[in-house]
Amino acid sequence: MATIAIYSLKGGVGKTTLSVNLAWCAAMLSARRTLLWDLDPQAASTFMLTDRKTKDQAQSIFTKDVDPAKLVRKTAIERLDLIGADSSLRGLDVLFHEIDKKKLLTKLLASVGKHYDRVLLDCPPGLTETSDQVMRAADLIVVPVIPSPLSERAYAEVVDQLGKRAQLMPVHSMVDKRRKLHGEALARHPDWPVIPMASVVESMTVRRAPVGSFAAKSPSGQAFAQLWQIIEKRLATPASKG
Repeated sequence: MATIAIYSLKGGVGKTTLSVNLAWCAAMLSARRTLLWDLDPQAASTFMLTDRKTKDQAQSIFTKDVDPAKLVRKTAIERLDLIGADSSLRGLDVLFHEIDKKKLLTKLLASVGKHYDRVLLDCPPGLTETSDQVMRAADLIVVPVIPSPLSERAYAEVVDQLGKRAQLMPVHSMVDKRRKLHGEALARHPDWPVIPMASVVESMTVRRAPVGSFAAKSPSGQAFAQLWQIIEKRLATPASKG
């Protein structure tokens, strides 16, 4: 089992879009038994993949009141399961601080993850107790970066704070190559994968489905598939974590 976290210091950079589409790629293109664990109290990934609402139980996994496996639910996508988020996760950082178990998430992933080949974590933004848990647990951290000075500055902060403890993989997201600023950013980092801004991606929230399920041959669908191939190659030759 390998754990891939989708994380950003900033919100609004396409984190959930990456999480849902990469989970679909893992399940459908690589035929992996895949779990998407939504850790963000905004529960956007949960909204995208299920019609059922949780009962404010998401945080109970971390207090040992509920076995993580009991909150796993099937999605409409073959081989893709979900642990949903809800508003109870707003207090997760405080909880992690109070219980002071630095590898709690790692232990929980070892338990529930034994049933899966790939686990993806949709993480809340910010440098928090939750992000600290994620850095210890994940084999690879995918970081969406909008081609803008502020987003690049945020990524530099992530590298400064976490780069020595985790494998980071920056991805240019929401890219509009017609914009000069975006073109300049892509030129500075030509080796970073690129996910374009497109109406087909925006329509995900209406369809409540990954791009690959309804527009796999679109440029966006192909971009997600190519990114997943890169991730699989990275996982095949992992560097040791600190």
